[in-house]
Amino acid sequence: MDYPIEIVRSDRTTVALEITKELTVRIRAPKHATDEELKAIAAKHEQWIQKHMEIQKRRMTARTSYDLTEEDSEALKALARQVIPPKVEYYAKLMGVKPKSVKITSAHTRFGSCSSQNAICFSYILMRYPEDAIDYVVVHELAHIKHHNHSRSFYALVGKYLPDYKRREKMLREDLY
Repeated sequence: MDYPIEIVRSDRTTVALEITKELTVRIRAPKHATDEELKAIAAKHEQWIQKHMEIQKRRMTARTSYDLTEEDSEALKALARQVIPPKVEYYAKLMGVKPKSVKITSAHTRFGSCSSQNAICFSYILMRYPEDAIDYVVVHELAHIKHHNHSRSFYALVGKYLPDYKRREKMLREDLY
């Protein structure tokens, strides 16, 4: 493997692979996992790593080629505050869930998040994407209120409300910023 590997051990029970902004393969693993076991897992997932390294390289190029002015950022934040809360209210009612709070953030590495206390955050950057993609992120984060993971049950719930969620999710991978 041609890329640096960073191993992060914790009390977790599973192994997760991640490609960082620095183009490092980060392996999150249980404390008891050996370096040899983790390197074998990385080797087994070589194709996935190569694919996601290329995606990350494209994202980095796109980010540096388009900078938002302060004025653009403020306009997008204002638009997000206007657009996202009503969408959350609509889908939350439809899905029978209730977020603890809804915040608009300046996050650039994720479109949304849901805390263990069901507080939901959305990046204002979402306003640069089509409405179908925004709806997907809203439903995705609301689904985390029932399933705090990305299990089959989680995606079944997302699919119940957005049967074309894979098409919508793909829109988010298009490099707009």
